[in-house]
Amino acid sequence: MSTAIPLLAAFDIFDAHFHIIDRRFPLIANQGYLPDDYGCADYLERMRGYRLVGGAVVSGSFQAFDQSYLVAALRTLGPAFVGVTQLPASVSDEELRSLDAAGVRAVRFNLKRGGSAEVKDLDTLARRVHDIVGWHAELFVDAAELPDLFATLVALPAVSIDHLGLSQHGFPTLLKLAERGIRVKATGFGRVDFAVGPALQALYQANPQALIFGSDLPCTRAPRPYTDADALLIVEMLGEEGARRVLCENARLFYCGRAHGAPQ
Repeated sequence: MSTAIPLLAAFDIFDAHFHIIDRRFPLIANQGYLPDDYGCADYLERMRGYRLVGGAVVSGSFQAFDQSYLVAALRTLGPAFVGVTQLPASVSDEELRSLDAAGVRAVRFNLKRGGSAEVKDLDTLARRVHDIVGWHAELFVDAAELPDLFATLVALPAVSIDHLGLSQHGFPTLLKLAERGIRVKATGFGRVDFAVGPALQALYQANPQALIFGSDLPCTRAPRPYTDADALLIVEMLGEEGARRVLCENARLFYCGRAHGAPQ
């Protein structure tokens, strides 16, 4: 056990971003990349010692539109966990309702690596899933692209941005989005090209409800994988009250703060 875990023992953790990779289900190479297996048991073992109260299983580019692995993972992990899936724009209302019943709560647009619906479908599909099942939209996107997406994003019902937006170049726009109610995942600290601590403070100051923690495990293709010190950095930068919000409360409200199957 790392020295950081006892210092995190005072905090409930809702891990709003991690992946389950199970080769019993379809995987599609993305840019020549296929990840190693990382099952539910692997994830729970890695998080042993945390006060884990739930989390969000997020579909990766290499899972494309497969739903079978996600439904199986949610069944294994239990009702405290939710799913974030990738869907084609042609998805039926019936499938949306079926996935909602299985615990899925968001649709992901992977603009960084593909495997999801395209940016041209963002406005229509994000509104549709919200209207039918109350889901929000999640974007894996370089913040440098956010100025061109700003008007679309702030007009959508509910949105989050992965991995602190990845790049310093678009960070001022990310701050403006946070001020307007867009959530920002405090994930992938080893993926970004800027100092994480000051960025966390700036985003929290812009909107205390915006930041939501995730481990990003197993950190596929990340230059540096998650460490327990990443969660501890949130405590150090934001203090006890801020850490409670970011490590659990904000994400729980975002993913679970609605009647089942009903729009937010």
